[in-house]
Amino acid sequence: MVSEQLLCRALPGIPEVLPGDDVSEIIAAALQQAQLSLQAGDVLVIAQKIISKAEGRYRYLDEVEPSEQARELASACDKDARLVQLILDESSEVLRVRPGVIIVQHRLGYVHANAGIDKSNLPHSTRERVLLLPDNPDRSCRQIRTAMARRFGVEPLVIINDSAGRAWRVGTVGFAIGTAGFAPVNNLVGQPDRYQRKLEVTEVAVADELAAAASLLMGQADESRPVVLIRGAQLQQGDFPSSALIRNKTGDLFR
Repeated sequence: MVSEQLLCRALPGIPEVLPGDDVSEIIAAALQQAQLSLQAGDVLVIAQKIISKAEGRYRYLDEVEPSEQARELASACDKDARLVQLILDESSEVLRVRPGVIIVQHRLGYVHANAGIDKSNLPHSTRERVLLLPDNPDRSCRQIRTAMARRFGVEPLVIINDSAGRAWRVGTVGFAIGTAGFAPVNNLVGQPDRYQRKLEVTEVAVADELAAAASLLMGQADESRPVVLIRGAQLQQGDFPSSALIRNKTGDLFR
């Protein structure tokens, strides 16, 4: 079923997240500040960065010893060889290299620039550091969903989103790297269009569409709005992995 209306609300008062912080407690406090509670079917979209910070996914460059492969790639893309080593460690395959960027298949399956590693919106440190993606975003989503259910008596649907560029298009857009509680892809094959023709190939990446909507509210600079509540999405609920969003390599025309 497709909703006629969505409510998207960025939650206020999210503080700087530190390693070991309980993200579910932070979200609960933000909901209370906004005088909101959770309702059945609500979706919480959470920026990857605060999950990674809470999970302590920092890496200090002075602790990294680059391999020969990392040094060669660093020369080709004009990056610090230590950062390139971290990108390789988080990846299963290098797909493209050009000055400024390495496109890889992340170890979790999605194709991402620089394995999603960056240092934007990180607190200043006396040692140079970067932040990696969460170790297991689906697991992180499930943990937050369970914790929120204990507090509110309602299991929210959860998305962890990140930003990425796209082939042929300028600009970044939000996409889901982790989900819990719903089907991230809505398969419409066999469904009729308005003239009763059956759809042959249409699959809707609902998790990515919601991740992108939330990303617009979150912003990319100093907005400090890393959690968005979405109400009215009417999703197919159940236990589905976010890997359903990843196109099989044999079906990818561009690899």
